[in-house]
Amino acid sequence: MTKYVYSFGRGKAEGSSLMRNLLGGKGCELAEMTNLGIPVPPGFTITTQAWAHYNRAGRRWPEGLWEQALEGLDKLEQDAGLALGDPKRPLLLSVRSGARVSMPGMMETVLNLGLNDSTVEGLAARTRDERFAWDCYRRFVSMFGTVVLGIKRDAFDEHLEAVKARLGVKSDPEVPAHELRKLTQTFRDVVSGRTGGPFPEEPKEQLRLAINAVFDSWFAKKATEYRRIHDIPADWGTAVTVMAMVFGNLGETSGTGVGFTRDPRTGERRFYAEFLASAQGEDVVAGIRTPEHIDDLRRRMPAVYDDLLSIADRLERHYKDMQDIEFTIQEGTLYLLQTRSGKRSARAAVRVAVDLVRESVIDQHTALLRVPPQDLSQILHAGLDAADKADAIRRGRLLAKGLPASPGAAVGKVVFNADRAVEWAKNGERVILVRPETSPEDIAGMYAAQGIVTARGGRTSHAAVVAVGMGKPCVVGAGGLVVSEERRLFDAGGRLVREGDFVSVDGTTGEVILDAVKTTEPGLPGEFEEFLAWADTYRSLGVRANADTPEDARKAREFGAEGIGLVRTEHMFFAGDRIPLVREMIMATDHVSRRVAVQKLLPFQRDDFVGIFRAMDGLPVTIRLLDPPLHEFLANPKEYREMLEERARLEALNINPDLKAALDEKLAKIDTLREANPMLGHRGCRLGITSPEIYGMQVRAIIEAACMVAEQGVKVVPEIMIPLTGTVGEMRLTYENTKRVADGVLAEMGVPVKYTIGTMIEVPRAALIADKIAEHAEFFSFGTNDLTQLTFGYSRDDVAKFLPDYLQKGLLAHDPFAVLDQEGVGELIRIGIERGRRTRPDLKVGICGEHGGEPSSVEFCHQVRMTYVSCSPFMIPIARLAAAQARLRERAASEGGANG
Repeated sequence: MTKYVYSFGRGKAEGSSLMRNLLGGKGCELAEMTNLGIPVPPGFTITTQAWAHYNRAGRRWPEGLWEQALEGLDKLEQDAGLALGDPKRPLLLSVRSGARVSMPGMMETVLNLGLNDSTVEGLAARTRDERFAWDCYRRFVSMFGTVVLGIKRDAFDEHLEAVKARLGVKSDPEVPAHELRKLTQTFRDVVSGRTGGPFPEEPKEQLRLAINAVFDSWFAKKATEYRRIHDIPADWGTAVTVMAMVFGNLGETSGTGVGFTRDPRTGERRFYAEFLASAQGEDVVAGIRTPEHIDDLRRRMPAVYDDLLSIADRLERHYKDMQDIEFTIQEGTLYLLQTRSGKRSARAAVRVAVDLVRESVIDQHTALLRVPPQDLSQILHAGLDAADKADAIRRGRLLAKGLPASPGAAVGKVVFNADRAVEWAKNGERVILVRPETSPEDIAGMYAAQGIVTARGGRTSHAAVVAVGMGKPCVVGAGGLVVSEERRLFDAGGRLVREGDFVSVDGTTGEVILDAVKTTEPGLPGEFEEFLAWADTYRSLGVRANADTPEDARKAREFGAEGIGLVRTEHMFFAGDRIPLVREMIMATDHVSRRVAVQKLLPFQRDDFVGIFRAMDGLPVTIRLLDPPLHEFLANPKEYREMLEERARLEALNINPDLKAALDEKLAKIDTLREANPMLGHRGCRLGITSPEIYGMQVRAIIEAACMVAEQGVKVVPEIMIPLTGTVGEMRLTYENTKRVADGVLAEMGVPVKYTIGTMIEVPRAALIADKIAEHAEFFSFGTNDLTQLTFGYSRDDVAKFLPDYLQKGLLAHDPFAVLDQEGVGELIRIGIERGRRTRPDLKVGICGEHGGEPSSVEFCHQVRMTYVSCSPFMIPIARLAAAQARLRERAASEGGANG
């Protein structure tokens, strides 16, 4: 029979940290800590295999699971010296989820399970604390009712708040025992009223129902949304850990807390923790109460504090990584309830990785593989401009100061509801989500928001942990704010801020400021450069930038670009002083007049290239000749409507015939250039072939600029790229035209500049005939934006109309314009590279679509032996790390295969 239950307790465990996929993160680490001799309450874990059977079988348990669970319970009772349901020695249980990866707060937990009208009296007698017993009971009924029976938490909370208001007290611990007894009965009445049946009294039935609820929570909306955001497979499922309760709410020598072995915001090596006396863990994690600093524990119980620090250090050394631990102190005795790799900001991730190498705990390989490449973008977070912020505070615009939970700064419109945050963000608004406290149900709104503010909670609350993981600026415990979700406003010391008002959030200092404050670009920490230097030593894949201006080029170089893989020359044409000249060129009725207009653009293009060549001194620069259809330069939809309205007005009033004639000519030209499907129309090399004077001007500008800077001592490496080639004839003709102009300019200027001519592979046909294309192209660059839309047959301008449904229904695993489709588009790339290098073995091959900075796409580029990837400047650090990780994983797989 399959083993579904693994026990741990009294220093021995059946599992270990090597069994993460089977026991989940929580279960395997509790087993590991037990084996290490760390104080852990006894318990057992139900495996993810049991969940898989439960899921496949329509919520039915696999044969033998209940019997194994009862055996595990029997061992747990022996280890604890207590019994579930025993009215004199009652055992209370916690029932917790545990996926193989951390999903903080996304699935369900039930605490204090085993209480009923009989065992609550036994608990009171055994602890000699009636208030404690009834506090546990009311917590259990509320949590069981919410998690297991599906009753909204508000249905219970409103009664607790009413009792506190009637008694004139602010905190839960101030509610006396006799009031808690009455409140528990009120909670039971809520259950019977909402469910039509009594609250379950039998402890083993409570346990069965709680296990089902934890199993089911894998598919809760919040968990599903979290998995979507973090790309966690739906079939992994969750384990369930059942453990003896220990009580942090058993008086002043008890308490609970959460701690990180290093600061999760900065990575600084110090114990970063919070503590609540006389409380249970949910109070800290859920942000129900604002906790105290860990120094409060040192003051109250110095010996326990020292033990906690010793265990925390031991765990970090054992796991060789920063740990996130949960602990409870019951009447002066310390228990560890969880350890896991701590969520951290990207800045902290880099610093921890570098510091652990310096401390000889891990090697550079391990450090590089520890940091998710996409997280590096968080290091580039904006901050609030110091002078503007100081001025705003001086003018009285500081609304509140809370706890700085996640670094960075954000400016946006206030929203009070997660669903509205998502809706507003979809409409292009930048929003700040403001909540009394966040819950896992807010996950989508937190992801959509630029920043998060909560009135309650601490730096290890749900809001803080999730925000750090997402890289969202976050301020928690902003006690000066009174949030009214119903009225859609918050009160900050008598100042009302309504939904839609602008606020600025500084997640580094904890300040919330009225109206927009200027933001600044961040600087890169010293560890960042050292870390990326390690990546550069291990990667074999080059990293270039997509850059259209000298400023972009300088930024790219600052981030470590090894050249420019794409200069989009059309972006240079949209400047205000150039668009009239471009329109003059387009409106020309013959080649002669078009050539005259084109020559007016030449100095502008040449100056652009001079600036870029200087910024990239010594590095290659790939310049794509004009690609988009010409009608894009004539008028946008708004301008087109205005021209139609103006012509109609002139015609109706029968005035200004010259202006009307000019409008008629322009509108006629627009109509002539208009295409049913412009992305498949008169663009790219087709435009260069029918209007050779345009490409001729651009090539002349490139080579003249190269010669000018070369004479000034700049090492220039121009690469001229022909877009949208689909036939050998197109490639041959554009290559010959380009070479003729370039060689002519070199002869005129007498400067020896080497250049190459290549093409973008964007048309599937070009990939299939790459061996023939390579006879005339000296390099390839895969333009995966167009290649994706032409391979799928999806218009990238219209795909948003159906793509969300496709993703939701699982028809596509990812947006193919964001994550490279390796099965289809990737196969064309493989074919193109293989066939191209069959003709030209030393063929340089790159990628310059949006995929060039997406980690899984970068790894694919490494696997197919591209020469380089090219991406936006701010994605260069991501690509550098992703390329290093790709090579390290390939090396590890190769060594593993050889050893096998």
